[in-house]
Amino acid sequence: MVEHQRSPGWAEVEEYLSATLVRGGDGMDAVISSIDAAGMPRIEVAPTAGKLLMLLVRIQGARRVLEIGTLAGFSTIWLARGVPDGGHVTTCEFLPEHAALARKNIDAAGFGAKVDIRVGPALDTLPTLEHSEPYDFVFIDADKGNDTNYLQWALKLTRPGSVIVMDNVIWEGTILDPGGDPDAAAIRAALDFMGASPSLDATAIQTAGSKGWDGFAIAVVK
Repeated sequence: MVEHQRSPGWAEVEEYLSATLVRGGDGMDAVISSIDAAGMPRIEVAPTAGKLLMLLVRIQGARRVLEIGTLAGFSTIWLARGVPDGGHVTTCEFLPEHAALARKNIDAAGFGAKVDIRVGPALDTLPTLEHSEPYDFVFIDADKGNDTNYLQWALKLTRPGSVIVMDNVIWEGTILDPGGDPDAAAIRAALDFMGASPSLDATAIQTAGSKGWDGFAIAVVK
């Protein structure tokens, strides 16, 4: 993981925006506390990004959401807040201990019935979903080396009009010159795949805040 860049005011502005605009986040502090107590990495999305995921799910009208990379369930809960009654989130988590903590946090937030956690390598889980109903929305936030593989599976598991969001696509700007960073090289390859795919219409947004200089890509399946 690259070291986060810092600039005066980035975190302060993010805190202001979170306090002013992020609503419906009651109980999320408990998720953060559980991450710290478990000694897990603080790589969850920022509250503003979590709320954005919720709004994108609502705007798209998604009833079926797929998440690749659960961690402690922070983004999962935001996604679950976005789906309507009767909607469902399937989330893939590699580590059993992370999945167990996520299950606890998701249940405590009141979304247990909406969320199915699949434990194990996502590339083993995703083929088992291929014959299910297509997903309306996919959020990719897992090991960067497999981003292109996850995008390819997202295309197989969605339909025209579905939305795909991929996190951490700026990687402190190292995508311009990955050098010896395999994650930066993999992210750039995934962005190249997005841009070249005839099945996707995509763009990317840069962000600056507590997570440093980063951003996300968003695509619509044609």
